[in-house]
Order: sequence, then structure tokens, then C-alpha cells
Amino acid sequence: MPPSRLDGLYRSLLLTKFFCKGWGKPENLERLFAFRKIISNRAACSKLVPQDYPIEITKEEVASDCKIIEGKFITPLEIYLPGLVPDVVQNAHFQVLLPLKWNDERFKPMCIHLAGTGDHYFWKRRNLIAKPLLKEANLGAIILENPFYGARKPKDQRASSLHNVSDIFVMGGCLVLESLVLLNWCERNGYGPLGITGLSMGGHMASLAATNWPKPLVLVPCLSWSTASSVFTEGVMSHSINWDVLETQYFSDGNYRERLSKMVTVVDDAFVAGQSFIKNFNQSVEELKQDICQTDDLINDDPKPDVNLTVIRETTPEREQKRIHINRRNVLNLSEPLLNKLLSDVKCELNQAEIDELNLKIQLALKNYKEENKTDSDKLILEVKAEEPQEALPSKSLGAKIIEFISWSSSSNANATANSTEVVPPSPSSEVAPLEKRQPIDTTKTRWWEREALQFMRGMMDECTHLKNFSVPYDTSLIIAVCAKDDAYIPRDGCASLEEIWPGAEVRYLDAGHVSAYVLHQKLFRSCIVEAFERARKKLIPEEEPIQDVSTTTNLEPNK
Repeated sequence: MPPSRLDGLYRSLLLTKFFCKGWGKPENLERLFAFRKIISNRAACSKLVPQDYPIEITKEEVASDCKIIEGKFITPLEIYLPGLVPDVVQNAHFQVLLPLKWNDERFKPMCIHLAGTGDHYFWKRRNLIAKPLLKEANLGAIILENPFYGARKPKDQRASSLHNVSDIFVMGGCLVLESLVLLNWCERNGYGPLGITGLSMGGHMASLAATNWPKPLVLVPCLSWSTASSVFTEGVMSHSINWDVLETQYFSDGNYRERLSKMVTVVDDAFVAGQSFIKNFNQSVEELKQDICQTDDLINDDPKPDVNLTVIRETTPEREQKRIHINRRNVLNLSEPLLNKLLSDVKCELNQAEIDELNLKIQLALKNYKEENKTDSDKLILEVKAEEPQEALPSKSLGAKIIEFISWSSSSNANATANSTEVVPPSPSSEVAPLEKRQPIDTTKTRWWEREALQFMRGMMDECTHLKNFSVPYDTSLIIAVCAKDDAYIPRDGCASLEEIWPGAEVRYLDAGHVSAYVLHQKLFRSCIVEAFERARKKLIPEEEPIQDVSTTTNLEPNK
């Protein structure tokens, strides 16, 4: 179904930008990637938090409808990755809501509620979900303050807009370990069954935390999916990211491209081609040749193996777009000055005459190729563009210049091109009949440096948030996930499904978008939580056998 327009409208009204300071320090990201391999393993992660981890209770009071406890503790992430957690974030604050009386001393259910994007402090989760659950099902709650939110928000951070991409990984690492602290605290105090839930970002964080609890755990992630990569690269949130800063930083500091890009993995098969590109991209043509899908040479009348150009086609993962590269066979019969200019490692700019020549030779090559292969199925749009101002782009060598100079896309059907405009300007000296009108190129993320930064973001998010990289929860039968069919915040296409990653988990779908589901279906989220805890009750707590009445079971001698 189409993404919700309401989601897009709502996000457009929020003017805040995320990651305005960039990716974060390369050395910090490297430490986080390495630590992810530890906390994604349940056996290793569960040992990081002792069962008696110290917690300070700061407040206890009894209200008319519940008992309220507040406390804090130092986040364990600061112990294992010192220096990565800002000072104000290090104290994890939480609030506990307990019923005045448990209905059954053997059944004292407690659920941790994690925050969605923008959910600061305790009041929203307390009033929208925790108190209603307490009233409806006698279900206790722990509300954990999110790192970088509320009392844990850095002073120079505006609202929920994290400064660096690395901050979201620090946030996730904190929540995984802090959830283990609170689950251990619940066990020490005799509560159970235990569970964890959250909406949107909170739902995904709950999923990550649940993978590391070494016992049965109720899990109800709402409005989340298997990875956060689609959220930040395809969903409406991607429009709130400061891509200019990320792209500039990515290319100005070689650590991101040369070292960090090789540490991340794009998990889903749909993006394997992009993964290969980002990991192995090199601005020399010979390196580039290894990362793309090579087709037959278009023309090769007089090959000169040592100095030649070939047209090669590449299909990219984003929207099945295609591009043309040129490498070392002069099949386009370019003039010597233009050939030397393209093969030069010196940053240069094509003049209009050279652009016209390259356009003409490409058209000739394509015309001959289509005639030789007797096919017109490859309906291409080609355009050689002049470079943008020098200061706007990173230094270029041959591979970079060719990717920027030449771009093309395929037309999905003949009807789609009826009203399109001509992309390739006809050369006055051209002897080739002009190409039929094609669909204009979609310029969104077609420039190579934009797409490489986007793919790096995808790889980072998959590396640290994809559920395939984490252990399967101990008991998947206690999982009920709730998703919105028209969710424009959390696209699901091309991502592994929760049912595939967690066999036995149940996924339910709402006919709604992200925002409308959040506003209109709180009652449904609560009913799923109650149902999951009822499953846990039946599975984990044996039914009491009725006490037999001795007077009715004793055989008495009849009166004689």
C-alpha cells in the first residue's frame, strides 16, 4: 500500500534537523562497531551486567491508584566504553508504577516501556499506556528515560535532534544494558513474568534489548521493523537529516571511506550490490571495474588494450537506476585531447565542446549497439553534465569524474515517456537521428558522492540495528509485533521480515500510517501487551491444583 501522506506532512512540519555535526568521531564509531559484536551475542551480553548491579532509589510514594518508585543508576555502557557517553547521559533515570495490591502473588507482571522519538520524561508513557494497563490488567510498569532525552539531554542539543550519527548507537547500547539492569532488579524483587515494549524507535530498542535476556520475556514492539536503515535512508525521517554535512565529512576524512566503510555490512540481499560498491569503490577505473556488472563492449573495431575505453552498465540498488562508466578501451573513438583529459588524475572540468563530443560519441555507440543486437529494449537516457563548482565537490580522479559526467536511467514503459523532455541535447554536427523522448532523470541521490554517503548510512544502521545481527529472543512465542501497513516512517520493502528472523513470533498489521496508528490505536497496543502477558502466565505459571476437602474424600464406616 502507498505510504501515508499524513506521515510525510507531519514530518515536514517539524523543522529540526538530525546529525548536524556529522557522523561522530571515527575512533568512536570503530569502538561502537566492535562492541556491537559483543552485545549482539546473548551469552556474552548477559554477563556484562551483574544481577546485583547497584541502583539508587530516590523516591517512593503511594498515590490513590498506585505506588510510585523513582530511581537512577550509572549506565553500564560507560563502564565498557568510557568517554563515549556524555556526562549528562550517564545517569539512567526510571520510574516504577506498581498496583496497590497484586491479584495473584504468583503473577506480578512488570513491563519496561521504552521511549519513541521525541518522548521526553515519563509523563506521556505514564498516562497513555502505563496507567491504563495498571487499571485494566493490574500490570506494573517501569518507564526508562531515554538517553539524550529529558533529564539526560545535553544542554546544547535542540529537542530530540541528535548531533551525531554515533549518538544513536550510544543510545542503543545504553538501552540494551540498562534494560538488563532493570530486568535483574525486577527478579530480585520478586516480580514476573517480565516484558518490554515501546513504540516506533522505542519498539526497535525494545527488540534489541529483548534479544539479550537469557530467559523467557514478553516482547511487544509497536510500529517498528527489523532494521533502522530504511528509516534513515528511505522513510520520511531521511528528509530531516543534514546530508550536506554528512557527505562533506565522509569525503574530507578518509577514515570513513578507507576504514569504517569496510567494518559495516548491508544485511538484506536487496542491497548486496550497494554493499560491494561502498566497500570496494576506488577512484581508479581498474578498481571500479571489479565492483560493477560488466556487459559486452559496444564497439571495438581497433582495440588497443593498453589505452582503451569501454562502456559498462551498472544497476544500483536505489530505484533500479543505472549509470554508465568508461574504462580503458577507446571504443567511443574519442579525440586524443579529450581521452587524455578523462584519463588524467588531475581535477579538471570539461568545456562545452568536449561535452558535445562525448554526448555525440555515446549516441553513436548506443545506436550501433542497438543495431548489432537488434534490440531496443534498453531505452536509455544519457546526459554528460558539466561539473558543479569546484569547491562543492571532493577531489576527483578518473572514476569519480566519469561517474559524475555520465548518468542514465531506464524507462519502465513506453507510456511513461510520452510527455517527457529530451535529455541529450542534439549536437549540430551529429549525423545520428535524435533519440526518442525519454523519461527525465530523477536527480534525487543520483550523484555518486550522495549515493555513497547514503550507502554508508545504510551499512552503519544495518550493522548496529539489524535484528539479523543479534541473537534470537529466548522464547519467540511471547512476541506480538504491531506494524502499520502504510508506515512512511518505517518502510518495510526490501527488509527482512520479523517472521523470517524470529520464527514463532506473531506480527499484526494495522490499516494505518505511522502517525495515525500512534494517535488512534493506543488501546490496541495495550490489548496486545495484555494478551502477551496472558500467554506468559499460561506458559510459565502452572495452574494451582484445587485443594481437596478431607471430609468428602475420607471413607467412613457405615453405621451398624
